[in-house]
Amino acid sequence: MLYTIFNRCTSIREVVTGLLACHTKLQHLGIHYSVRKSTLSDANQRRDYRVFEAIYGHLHKTYASSLPDSRSKKWINRLYIMDSTTISLFQEILKNAGPTPMNGKRKGGIKAHTLIKADQDVAQLVCMTAGATNDTVFMKQIDLPAGSILTFDRGYNDYTRLDYWTRKGVSWVTRLRQLSALEIVAENPISENQAGHGVLKDVNVIMGHPHKRITKVHARLITYYDSKQQRTFQFLTNNMKLSALTIAEIYRHRWQIEVLFKRIKQNYPLRNFLGDNENAIRIQIWCALIADLLLKIIQKQVKRVWSFANLSSMIRLHLMTYINLWGFLNKPEKMLLGLVPVQSKQPLLFKT
Repeated sequence: MLYTIFNRCTSIREVVTGLLACHTKLQHLGIHYSVRKSTLSDANQRRDYRVFEAIYGHLHKTYASSLPDSRSKKWINRLYIMDSTTISLFQEILKNAGPTPMNGKRKGGIKAHTLIKADQDVAQLVCMTAGATNDTVFMKQIDLPAGSILTFDRGYNDYTRLDYWTRKGVSWVTRLRQLSALEIVAENPISENQAGHGVLKDVNVIMGHPHKRITKVHARLITYYDSKQQRTFQFLTNNMKLSALTIAEIYRHRWQIEVLFKRIKQNYPLRNFLGDNENAIRIQIWCALIADLLLKIIQKQVKRVWSFANLSSMIRLHLMTYINLWGFLNKPEKMLLGLVPVQSKQPLLFKT
């Protein structure tokens, strides 16, 4: 499956044919037989996708400490971002998100609810549901340590969970949802520096309709004008200590998860799946996440600066090549010209 992901294969025939072309090297991967189409198809249908979910969790736990950038701002290592992305399917395997098309033909869709840690830039928690599932379902699975900061868009609208995070000591930052019921209870002073950088208003509010028996949430509403986008934003947060400008900057980091979604969709085959059943689709998505994690680990550890797209291409081109990967990625030209001494034994890429 990793061969499928790295080589961007779009069909089982392409996977099997590609592996047959490299049959003399498969034994070094522990494969001593030619993979058949029916064997791979049956495996994707019968082997539980939770196996790959567990593999991802183990890899993340093992290498998470090597991913953060020590030069990041102090609050970055406490910042978490959550969002979801929908992967379209061309069959009604999972309920589709959005209205029924005019032609009556509906595609399937699977939604990947994702939590990332800002200083790691890889998925920390992923939950896959049918495409039409509301985002608030994922909020109940988020349980962060006290002192954490969580940012998300305004689609996550569960006051009970927001109140739970507040009581647990978790700060959250989001945008104001239209038609939200708010009661202003106090106005906070704005310094000249804050006003000069776009802060228009800073008030304490109570979220929740006053005449309904629902959970009320004490929060802070910040109105901010972004001169670059020439737009006015309204941010909600339960953090009463951080400056209004810091709150705006925290929410700006939410777009980091959009970059992650774009990176995965552009570099891995998630438009064509090897199976037409839900289990096979989940397996392929988890394998894409595993591949993404492995590449991020490599990108962090090599001395040469590689863009993720170039690194992904190099791995694909040399996937079945006998080459010292670390030596090649650090000094590719010298390695190919034979100027870098080749070690008699290939070093392990990851701890085993």
